[in-house]
Amino acid sequence: MTSGMRLSQEGIVAALAALLFVGFSLTLSNFLTVNNLISLVRSVSILGILGIGMGLVIISRGIDLAMVATMVVASSWVLSMVQSGTPLGWALLFGMGFAILVGAATGILVAYALVPAIFTTLAMGLIVYGTGRAYLFQVDVQNAPSNYPWFSFLGTGNVLGIPMPIIAVGFLALVMWVLLRYTRFGRFVYATGDNILAARIVGIPVRLLIVAQFILTSLIAYAAGIIMSSAVSSMSTRIYNSTMIYDVLLVVVLGGISLSGGRGGVRNVLVGTLLVGVLLNGMTILDIPYTEQNLIKSVILLFALIIDSFINPRDEQTAQQQQGDI
Repeated sequence: MTSGMRLSQEGIVAALAALLFVGFSLTLSNFLTVNNLISLVRSVSILGILGIGMGLVIISRGIDLAMVATMVVASSWVLSMVQSGTPLGWALLFGMGFAILVGAATGILVAYALVPAIFTTLAMGLIVYGTGRAYLFQVDVQNAPSNYPWFSFLGTGNVLGIPMPIIAVGFLALVMWVLLRYTRFGRFVYATGDNILAARIVGIPVRLLIVAQFILTSLIAYAAGIIMSSAVSSMSTRIYNSTMIYDVLLVVVLGGISLSGGRGGVRNVLVGTLLVGVLLNGMTILDIPYTEQNLIKSVILLFALIIDSFINPRDEQTAQQQQGDI
């Protein structure tokens, strides 16, 4: 696929977002207000953070369906430990260690045991969630501590009028953009996604790269959970049973990151997040029922997958189940 085609797909999504924005602005009285626009971006900030992590692993022709489970369980465990008297700093370190362990285990299974990522992460999500509910905490909702102002600031504070969750998305996007564009790690990610066999031949440590990617996506999911916990002063484990993981995939695929690997970047995720954010905000103002919203999102996701299959066809070689392939 040529660069022009990639830009065209991204441009179409950006144009759709702009059209939706203009349409909602003209037809919905409560849409084009400062408070609603800030709320719009803030509401999809967690989705954007998760999308950046998912985009990383998809670029290398993988997938991580355990991100939401990691986010929910790791952050819930942190809050549970704090409620039991553990200092917040230590609890955050334990939560980070848990996320690293999940990512490392997933990466090892994919890279060394050669289990396809889609099945590995699906099973890992169930294992993580089950472990959390059975051994780490007993109730569905964990409340955030109120005696740590800096923790509350992560989700509810603002700098120069910009909410911290939005700043977090921007910071992560910048770091990931630099990582993918200007580092050896980024070049290896694209090379592995483009042709994993060629990447091995030229000496790229593919197995270690896969493990590192899953550790990084788990840490990003953990960070998203901490920010969400701070923003709403709690974490509900019911989020695991929601459609959030499909929303993350919608953001990534709709934005233009190819499931065939080796293509896309942070900008695609941001464009996809913008479109989904405008759509969800408009549907909420229109008071469209939650079930119908999910139906609309599902149709859009299916349409995006079909478009991706045409724009980025997988030939006989790339269609083979390869190490780390979805």
